[in-house]
Amino acid sequence: FSSNFSQRRHFLHDVLALPIFKQEESNLPPESDDKILPFQYVLCAATSPAVKLHDETLTYLNQGQSYEIRMLDNRKMEELPEINGKMVKSIIRVVFHDRRLQYTEHQQLEGWRWNRPGDRILDLDIPMSVGVVDPRANPTQLNTVEFLWDPSKRTSVFIQVHCISTEFTMRKHGGEKGVPFRIQIDTFKENEAGEYTEHLHSASCQIKVFKPKGADRKQKTDREKMEKRAPQEKEKYQPSYETTILTECSPWPEITYETFININLLPTATPQEAQQWLHRNRFSPFCRLFSNFSGADLLKLTREDVIQICGPADGIRLFNALKGRVVRPRLTIYVCQESQQAREQHQKHENGDGSMYHAIYLEELTAVELTEKLAQLFSISPRQISQIFKQGPTGIHVLVSDEMIQNFQDEMCFVLDTMKAETNDGYHIILK
Repeated sequence: FSSNFSQRRHFLHDVLALPIFKQEESNLPPESDDKILPFQYVLCAATSPAVKLHDETLTYLNQGQSYEIRMLDNRKMEELPEINGKMVKSIIRVVFHDRRLQYTEHQQLEGWRWNRPGDRILDLDIPMSVGVVDPRANPTQLNTVEFLWDPSKRTSVFIQVHCISTEFTMRKHGGEKGVPFRIQIDTFKENEAGEYTEHLHSASCQIKVFKPKGADRKQKTDREKMEKRAPQEKEKYQPSYETTILTECSPWPEITYETFININLLPTATPQEAQQWLHRNRFSPFCRLFSNFSGADLLKLTREDVIQICGPADGIRLFNALKGRVVRPRLTIYVCQESQQAREQHQKHENGDGSMYHAIYLEELTAVELTEKLAQLFSISPRQISQIFKQGPTGIHVLVSDEMIQNFQDEMCFVLDTMKAETNDGYHIILK
């Protein structure tokens, strides 16, 4: 997404001509002049002043507070005439900014649901919203809301984000930096069957969410830090704008969490499927460059082609991803879950005769990584695993540390036993 910010030079004059922006003109961030987009979404919250010039903006929000998003029709006269006088559907999501958390989004959200029964991550404040028709919040999708709106009429939707950024840090000792989220809006028009499935436009912005009033304190702290900097240092940072313009991005892929994130791109993939593959595999900045490429087109590219297009680092990564090259893991271990029968016949697995084992591949060789991999294997949240122990001599339980994992032999076999944690609703896992 950061590439959308490198060429920001001037205001969108058509948007700023609207009466609602007359007092805000000097406080709006400049937008790219690459092309005029059909819609504009403006989050009415100030951007942080502690962001470097060519980095993506960052906006702080308070948990549970209602924030306005203005839905603006930015089309030229002849553009998209088929939606004149008709409704469009927009889907708003709060998603993880960090790719590591996107890979485990389902488990992360399930863990949040477990700890906050009955709560939602994202809500619409319907009484404050204007021009919103048929608002819906699917009870199984805590981070998503959707609604219809008429682009020719004034539309403002008020949202509330109920999770805070520090809820998704792996280890909580106090003072951790919270993880950033994204607000993403995808807009669709009706197809011939009357279903809102034809994609029109997507845009997103980066946010962090704090406990009530925490965003105001953080904004004040950032401002005070910037005021203390030398003038030449200040020039390296963006000013704080009173509103946040969401910038164009690729549409959010409609994939289930079970889908393996690195599935190979097929030659039969359509341009839209190729875009989704690029998005899932961390090539979003190049989606516009490859917007008309099918799977076959991408797979025909040579190593030199992709390096010339994407640069050396991303080019080599894209080429390896297209060719489906798998890097050998640093450590492989095999695990199975201990059943009652296995407890009675504990020695069977030593003779290759017991339960079915699953392979776990480790790259970082850390306890955090092992926790995440075990959580993925058993479809639970990593936060439900309190501690991991290894059974030692005379049956003692030894806490698994990074150093212990780094001394595991490759292809070791473990039987997993679970024990209820005394202090919370989680579990301890014992490697036997």
